[in-house]
Amino acid sequence: MQIIISESVEDFHKEAAAYVSRQVLQKPDSLIGFATGDTTVGIHKWVIRYHKETGVDYSRCKVCVLDEYAGIAADDPRGCCWRINDGLFNHLNLSPENIYIPDGLSDPPEKELDVFKKAIDNFGGIDLQVLSVGQNGHIAFNEPGTLFDSSYRMAPISPNTVKAKAGLFGGEDKVPRFGISMGIRDIMMARKILLVASGTHKSEVIRQVVNGTVTEDIPATVVRLHPNVVVVIDKPAASKL
Repeated sequence: MQIIISESVEDFHKEAAAYVSRQVLQKPDSLIGFATGDTTVGIHKWVIRYHKETGVDYSRCKVCVLDEYAGIAADDPRGCCWRINDGLFNHLNLSPENIYIPDGLSDPPEKELDVFKKAIDNFGGIDLQVLSVGQNGHIAFNEPGTLFDSSYRMAPISPNTVKAKAGLFGGEDKVPRFGISMGIRDIMMARKILLVASGTHKSEVIRQVVNGTVTEDIPATVVRLHPNVVVVIDKPAASKL
């Protein structure tokens, strides 16, 4: 595990985006998996900036995301699809056929799990997975207690996440109860993992990821078992190391 500690949150964004950009330069037809949480917003802005200012070419690149809320349409601003398109994909020279985002309106939603798996397999597997981590150690919709051998799944949205997303969805009762998600095993099959975190509120989970016990109680600790993982964090997130 390589750990990069950035001096500021802006440097954190730049360093993580540079890592993504280098992957594309080294392997132009890479499949890159992106996360859509708040942590990655600034990273995506710098990915776009490197693309526009230095000519990083995404025309052969393939992209996907980790998850989507079940029952949320692709054009709903509350969903992962809309956020990643608006904040990143629409600003890169990607070919539409090289983009996969789970369909939140698939009926039944379980049908999308097989589509998800086949899409990743047809793309040749994930070369680089960008992975953000929640305060409780969740990765994608894989909350504490998720089995490490879990695969593409309908993941229940935890009560804590429901409360955290209540403002976004206009009330707890309107937050979806399930997400279409990669499982932990699928994430670990990526050839490289870039785990990112910023802020003091992430310092404890980063301590667990770097120095704690590998346990399903903190799903993100599984990356300790991956042969090629880079952790990019800012100083506040690194404060307990």
